[in-house]
Amino acid sequence: MDIVKTASDWARFEMHAALVFAGFGLAFLLSGLGFRQLGSTDLARAFVIPMLVAGVLLLILGVGLFLPAQTRLASLPTTYASDSTAFLTAELARADKVLNDYRFAVFRLFPAIIALCALALPFLTGPYWRASLITAIAMFTALILVDSNANARLLAYKAELTRAPD
Repeated sequence: MDIVKTASDWARFEMHAALVFAGFGLAFLLSGLGFRQLGSTDLARAFVIPMLVAGVLLLILGVGLFLPAQTRLASLPTTYASDSTAFLTAELARADKVLNDYRFAVFRLFPAIIALCALALPFLTGPYWRASLITAIAMFTALILVDSNANARLLAYKAELTRAPD
């Protein structure tokens, strides 16, 4: 088994996931601009700011994840060549940390935020509140979609690393 190839594949997947976040960010930005240009009701015009904010946040997240993954991808062969055992240990520790972060954020916190927003919708009837809550639900749903896929791939990556010979 080639550990460098496996780690490189995982780093490439991280880069693709970051690009998906950036793509969602662009979609939110374009939606916000569309609501600005075409919105004729109070509720439609209220979506402009929340959509733009969510779009910027997702773009920042995407770029912020892409750049370190790209740097990491370039340094993988040299890091592995210098000390393969330390590399394997560090990768397993990193995978465990990310899996624990996913376990809390993606599978507990984000669904709780979505549920709170959904529960608040009937009670907060102003157009800006409704637009903000609906946008938050959409943004956190996008985060869950991408991160749940990343979680599954990370589990497979960790399984590959644990099968690696020392």
